[in-house]
Amino acid sequence: MSALAPLRLLREPWNASEGNQSNATVGASSGWCQGLDIPNELFLALGLVSLVENLLVVAAILKNRNLHSPTYYFICCLAVSDMLVSISNLAEMLFMLLLEHGVLVMRPSIVRHMDSVIDMLICSSVVSSLSFLGVIAVDRYITIFYALRYHSIMTLQRAVVTMASIWLASTVSSTVLITYYRSNTILLCLIGFFLFMLVLMLVLYIHMFALARHHLHSISSQQKPPTAHRGGSLKGAVTLTILLGVFFICWGPFFFHLILIVTCPTNPFCTCFFSYFNLFLILIICNSVIDPLIYAFRSQELRRTLREVVTCSW
Repeated sequence: MSALAPLRLLREPWNASEGNQSNATVGASSGWCQGLDIPNELFLALGLVSLVENLLVVAAILKNRNLHSPTYYFICCLAVSDMLVSISNLAEMLFMLLLEHGVLVMRPSIVRHMDSVIDMLICSSVVSSLSFLGVIAVDRYITIFYALRYHSIMTLQRAVVTMASIWLASTVSSTVLITYYRSNTILLCLIGFFLFMLVLMLVLYIHMFALARHHLHSISSQQKPPTAHRGGSLKGAVTLTILLGVFFICWGPFFFHLILIVTCPTNPFCTCFFSYFNLFLILIICNSVIDPLIYAFRSQELRRTLREVVTCSW
């Protein structure tokens, strides 16, 4: 079993002949193409940190009634998506340790079944994380450009329907991905979804920053102090942009890995890239560790509530 079982299915290309795979493996066996040997303890430590952080974020949002709004509900769902990464990692490490030390004896069929369940968790996390980042961006866009109509557009009922739809779609899509993971069509759909969300968020953020820049320029020319609303909107746009950048850096290599599996499974360069798969997994887990830190340090209300949660000031 690999360091992080849910993504092991995509570790090696399957759309190449056995002979070509052998040649590619030989070509990748020298120099920097040998990849990185990342200890399991690092996966375990990052998984524990991520789990605790995201649990605190969820607890803070549930505790503070001021945070009971569609925006923070979406953030809460994003934290749950990050928790899925941590849970799958911890579950994998637990099974590995129990099996390796002979504490747990399981039939191969049961082991494969457990792997499939963990596979579904991580794939659902991928789709739901992308979806909720897109929804949060749209929510912020509505807040800035349709501020007076925001509460009529983004009602609690619509937010609940949106969240339920995303979780349902994530579950279904993860099941399809695990079942047909050897199909290039399925991988292309996943890659296309990733690129679509990136383009959507980039367009929204560029528009938001263009408005913020125009507004600040107008204020400067009139020598008026900036309003709290526009200042908050700019701060929110910066926060979401940081989240987008972190997500792209952490998930980008993995999706590039998928692109190479589809386009050049036997190319020496691609094979070298495949050998760094464990590094891509570490980056994915790091994304779930970094996101809560951004929420805590850039949202004063959430930061205050987190402090109360940590000190048990209920």
